[in-house]
Amino acid sequence: MMGDKRDIVEVSDAEALADAAAQRLLACIEAQPDRTAICLTGGSSPKRLYQLLAEEPYRGRIPWPRVHWFIGDDRFVSLDDPLSNMGMAKRAFLDRCAPPDRVHPMPVDAATPEAGAERYAAALKTFYGADHLNPAKPLFDLVLMGIGPDGHTASLFPGYPAIEETSRWVVGVEQAHVAPFVPRITLTLPTLAACDEMLFLVSGHDKRAILTRVLEDPTLPAARARSRNKTTFLVDAAAMPERKHA
Repeated sequence: MMGDKRDIVEVSDAEALADAAAQRLLACIEAQPDRTAICLTGGSSPKRLYQLLAEEPYRGRIPWPRVHWFIGDDRFVSLDDPLSNMGMAKRAFLDRCAPPDRVHPMPVDAATPEAGAERYAAALKTFYGADHLNPAKPLFDLVLMGIGPDGHTASLFPGYPAIEETSRWVVGVEQAHVAPFVPRITLTLPTLAACDEMLFLVSGHDKRAILTRVLEDPTLPAARARSRNKTTFLVDAAAMPERKHA
């Protein structure tokens, strides 16, 4: 347990991380008597998790018709583009398992990222049933997150105006801070925070240095991203900061 109300949970390796994340996701769904809203993430860390969700025993235990799948950010490319975050999730498990009307991709067919952001915000507000977020009513039950090499999370990059946004739910990002250098659409920090649990997936030795920075530098976007309720870092041994091994 960390002193700032963030938990760090260490697992042995990437496969154990995917399995632990799948178990947490399933527990979240089982805890909801009605509909469940999951906000997915892109990047390399969740790929194995998504594959597991399409396999037994997880596939058979998920009540697919009552689970809604959103995305925290996406590249402004078509869903069949290899760079698409939601496209990756669709290919890994959603197309085979989830009813199409329970999958909510960002509107990358919009004229601009800003136009797509406005449309996604409208869709989120319709799903939520209100135009303003209420701390007592989460938008998502679980938000999956990753950490980029510069400390960004979703498409909220260090020094970009989007990380200071407090009123808009979704924004367009015209230029990324890291590769791939394509426009993005991203949820803002208040929207991401509107969840019962935020779960960071951190895997691999190449993530160790940036995870160390995120845990020590409160200004980085990945450090500022917090659930109003519970924030957990699920980390494999290779990515654990050195001081945690001491």
